[in-house]
Amino acid sequence: MNMYQLLEKTVATYPDNLFLVREGVTYSGFVDLVKRRAAELAAAGVERGMIVGVLSHNIPQFPITLFAIWYLGGTALLLDTNLTPFEYDNMMTSTDCHIVCAEKSFFYKTDKFKFFDITQKDGAINPELKPAPVETLDVATMSFTSGSTGTPKIVPLTHFNLIECANSLDDMRDWIGPGDIMYGFLPMYHIFGFAVELLATLHYGAGVLLQPTVNPKEILEDFKTYRPHVIPAVPRLFEVIRNRIIDTIKSQKKWWIASIALKYGKFLEKIGLGFVVHNIQDKVRAVFGGRARVLIAGGAATKPEVETFYERLGLTFIQGYGLTETVGPICISKPSKKRFPFAFGGPTTNNDCEIRDKNEDGVGVLWLRGHQVFGGYLNNPDTNSVVFDERGFFNTGDMVTMDKNGELHFAGRKKQVIVLDSGKNVYPNELEALFMEIPGVKNVAVFEHRVKNKTVAYGVFSVDDDMTLERLAAAVAMANKKVASYKWVTHFAMTTDELPMTSTQKVKHHVVRQNLIDGKYPTRKE
Repeated sequence: MNMYQLLEKTVATYPDNLFLVREGVTYSGFVDLVKRRAAELAAAGVERGMIVGVLSHNIPQFPITLFAIWYLGGTALLLDTNLTPFEYDNMMTSTDCHIVCAEKSFFYKTDKFKFFDITQKDGAINPELKPAPVETLDVATMSFTSGSTGTPKIVPLTHFNLIECANSLDDMRDWIGPGDIMYGFLPMYHIFGFAVELLATLHYGAGVLLQPTVNPKEILEDFKTYRPHVIPAVPRLFEVIRNRIIDTIKSQKKWWIASIALKYGKFLEKIGLGFVVHNIQDKVRAVFGGRARVLIAGGAATKPEVETFYERLGLTFIQGYGLTETVGPICISKPSKKRFPFAFGGPTTNNDCEIRDKNEDGVGVLWLRGHQVFGGYLNNPDTNSVVFDERGFFNTGDMVTMDKNGELHFAGRKKQVIVLDSGKNVYPNELEALFMEIPGVKNVAVFEHRVKNKTVAYGVFSVDDDMTLERLAAAVAMANKKVASYKWVTHFAMTTDELPMTSTQKVKHHVVRQNLIDGKYPTRKE
């Protein structure tokens, strides 16, 4: 089976269920839109085997275009909407992509590829155009995980990988069902949004309420109007909503009774005061429209107090773990089990894990194998030989422990990927390569750091004796413009000393960070 055939299977089972909720488009109506878009793309030169970029916010044309590409036998290159023309040009060259379906706001002058207006009105279905013969192991999507400005690290995912992810999400059948509404403001170019808003909805015959912005006012209005059943988000958003709810209740001088009712809810139910608890729960859950059943967190670890808050409201809170390399959620927590701190369950169906190189505390490196795990980075045999073993296990580079219930707990990242509060990843190697081009910079270390209670990408620069903080600040600002704004290094320090190095001449990032904490480097004044 391929992705278009999966759509046909869902349409045959749930033809009249809404898929695009805001637009009122059923599954059967969605197929017609896909065929119309396929006719337009075919006329634009798209054919089997071609790589086609998709650069768009969460608008209806995004999933329509994805399935049209698969209908024609192409591969969809999922592009982050926050990048720069410099990065997009590099991506097109690295993947041999010559056409990008994008919103007009992303159009720019380039000789690397041509644009196709993703928002254009499509013509009639071409009755002579039939679905291309696509094999299950053909590549369905490609995504960049790092190196958009330098040596690329590209993840190809097959139709098999995607369909197996959809099948594995059956592990959440107790909380999601046909006809449910999945809230869809997570960007679909990101694997978390892609998995829950596209693959999960297809599997269950559910609908997706697409929201292209992250405007809190619009999101809350959507909750009120459409009353979604399932809400996926990064932990930071759940934390913001929780804090806003608490602040609102406090302003009404009612937090004392609400906090007691939520904390001791089970006890109060036993002594016949359950109606008090349920009344408070219902009023607070009204923020989500009153029908929300499950919240799904991914992209980063959720704080235990945030998860506890929602569970006390009577909501199911599921923590997922995954990577682009695993089609997102390859591990899903089980709400019925005690799982603090930072637990994300165990592998989903047809996937398994091993924890290797454990220390005395039981913390080790997580290795994964299964139907969702990709086959290797595109044109990158050196990296593939390191991250895969002879048994097909993939090294995630993440440090975990496992409790007596078989639940995995996140302990930290062996790799130096910086995870921002938004859930976005920043890759130090990419930024360090940019900054090393600055005249007068001898070496640089970029790492995760907390500044004013916020996670940032922080840089420490080793520079020539005549460099000043002002000159360095101007040069860093100029280099930042080559990458997406969320990757910018706006907090940094400098030193004329050499940065501490290993015997193989690699910077010791942890030592540099400790030196920064100890005040050994002059910092830029904010």
